[in-house]
Amino acid sequence: MNDLMNRIQCNLPEFSKGQRLIARYITEHYDKAAFMTASRLGATVGVSESTVVRFATELGYDGYPHLQKTLQEMIRNRLTAVQRMEVTNDRMGNRDVLQTVLSADVEKIRMTLDEIDREAFQSAVEAISNANRIYILGVRSSSALANFLGFYFSLIFDNVKLVNTNTVSEIFEQVLRVGKGDVFIGISFPRYSKRTLSAMKYSKDQGAQVIALTDSRLSPLARYADHVLVAKSDMASFVDSLVAPLSVLNALIVAVGMNRQQEIEGTFNKLESIWDKYQVYEKLEGE
Repeated sequence: MNDLMNRIQCNLPEFSKGQRLIARYITEHYDKAAFMTASRLGATVGVSESTVVRFATELGYDGYPHLQKTLQEMIRNRLTAVQRMEVTNDRMGNRDVLQTVLSADVEKIRMTLDEIDREAFQSAVEAISNANRIYILGVRSSSALANFLGFYFSLIFDNVKLVNTNTVSEIFEQVLRVGKGDVFIGISFPRYSKRTLSAMKYSKDQGAQVIALTDSRLSPLARYADHVLVAKSDMASFVDSLVAPLSVLNALIVAVGMNRQQEIEGTFNKLESIWDKYQVYEKLEGE
């Protein structure tokens, strides 16, 4: 954010009157500008779309989409819940909410598929498959993802620790013995959790391999991760979109399961007998 604002300040004397209007709007309303098209931004400040495009190139960007992406990346941890709600309302307008949200989620999965590092994914699969112990941490909305991963990994492994915590001190009590040969999986999206970051740093310092599931290589989680799995989430909505991250975890579980197929078959055969004996699931007619 500071780099972008410095560019604007340095170029301010050279800007035209219209470009100064754009600069002022971005400086004062960066949270909304980050999600506007060039045409919409131009209409908002009273200049042409071509003026907005020239503004971006004069700042040194390849074009307006590059400027917009940079702005989104730099502010993703700055938006408050109120700002996110305002941006959501502004983006939605009178559009069909169901259509808009589901289409956005489909787009997030597509973007994730295009951008995820396949080598990092495979390295994460190997690290998990060979780990002595597996620690999983996600707080707030990310706790749903951590619970999902913990549920399935607990069926595959007998060395899984889902870290349930409300305070930093409880985190360190539960990861106290993490060390070389272990894997720590940290999950967090904007606004990033300091508790998750603290646990990841501690685990890395203790010699464990650290895997991050987050929204960008610029995420603070990437600093402490040996393997970064990027899954796109919608930072503008006041409700966190976790569809793409959940899909990545789905793939991770399947890939790890395929590495341990024989063991898993035995486990699930035993589980099916237990589920049947204790009537865990409702049986439909004819079963």
